[in-house]
This record gives sequence, C-alpha cells and structure tokens, in this order.
Amino acid sequence: MTDNSVKSPPTLDDAISLSRWARGLGPEDLARARQGIIERSIPAGGFICRQGEMPNCWLGIIDGLAKMSSDWVTGKTASYAGIPTGGWFGEGSVMKTEPRRYDVIALRDTRVACMKRETFHWLLNNSIPFNHAIIEQINERLGQFIGLLESERLHDTDTRVARSLSIMFNPVLYPGQNATLSISQEEIGHLAGVSRQRVNRSLKLLEDAGFVRIEYGGIAILDLDGLRRFGG
Repeated sequence: MTDNSVKSPPTLDDAISLSRWARGLGPEDLARARQGIIERSIPAGGFICRQGEMPNCWLGIIDGLAKMSSDWVTGKTASYAGIPTGGWFGEGSVMKTEPRRYDVIALRDTRVACMKRETFHWLLNNSIPFNHAIIEQINERLGQFIGLLESERLHDTDTRVARSLSIMFNPVLYPGQNATLSISQEEIGHLAGVSRQRVNRSLKLLEDAGFVRIEYGGIAILDLDGLRRFGG
C-alpha cells in the first residue's frame, strides 16, 4: 500500500529541538532560549538579512532554502553557500556586533527563526554546552569557506556544482537532511553561480558517475563521499 500522507511542515519548536545547539541545554536554559526566539516569513527573492546592516539576532532556517552571497563593487555577485532547512548562521556577526558582510536571500518562500542578540549572548555567558556548539559551528563554517575558495579558484564548473550540493549535507551546520534534496536546477544555479542550463549538464555528468540521481522536484544523493571528492 502506498503512503499518500503529506508530511506537515516543521514548526518553530521542531526547528529548535532538532538543532545541535539545543541538544545540550537543560530545561531552564532551553526555555529561556525559546522565549528569545521569534519566527519570520520571507517570500522567495526577499532578503533575510542584508550586507551592511547591524545584526540584532542569530538566524536559523525553519523551512525553506536561502543563499548567502555578497555583491562586489564590480557588479559581480559572489555566492558563498546554500542554507537549507535546519541551518543556523550569522553567529560571527552577532558575537562581534559588526555590520553583516553578506546578504542572505530566500530562494523560495522561507520561514526563519530569529534568536534575539540578548538571548544569544546570555547563552554564551551562561551555558558551556551552547559555547561548545557555537565553537564547533564556527570551525565547520571556516572549513566550508576554505573549501569554497579552493573550488572557486582551482576547480571547474562541474566541481562547483558538486560542492554546492555536498555542502548542504554538513551534519554540523545543517543537521537532519534527507538523502533526497528538494531543490530545483534553477536554485542550484543560484548557489553555484552558473546558469540552469549549465547545471543540467553538470548534474547529468554527476548522475552518469553514480553520485546523484535526478528526480522530479529534487536530487537524490547516492554517493555523498564521492560527491565531496569530485574533482579534488
């Protein structure tokens, strides 16, 4: 019998309970964190946060997909990473209280969790498990950006597409991802900084190599380790 049930979208409480930073918190600290988090809805193409603005909260994706990027004075846009459901970001800007150095744009209708800056700093000052989670996240983010820089300078378009997909399966930054990524070829193009037509060519190459399978409305990841090593 086929299961035709439709999975309900995650709630804000679901997003918090599935977050790595929440797993080590005691009931009182978790309750305080929950009180300091609100939800926002951002339409496709809208800004979740803007380059140059002062941060007033730490951000997480409850449901949706976003792109972290920045516009250069030359008019070129640099795409840094996709942020899928379950990803939290912007901790560096909140900790340093400096203007954000990037834009984060919703690639589809996206629901965002916003932890107030005051709550974030209270947890930093009072929770060792929260500190450990943030340190781990910053370390993973650094490794991610080093890999992106290497890919941009040394690798071809096919490798950039492969890396853009594999990045979204980082278990620290984006926990709980399914083996099938619900993403369009146009969205992959936004993340990799290439056209949808060029993404299609790259995906067919990756499919022929046995790393992915192109499905209706998404990409099934068959060999994540191979995808991460592709072109390297």
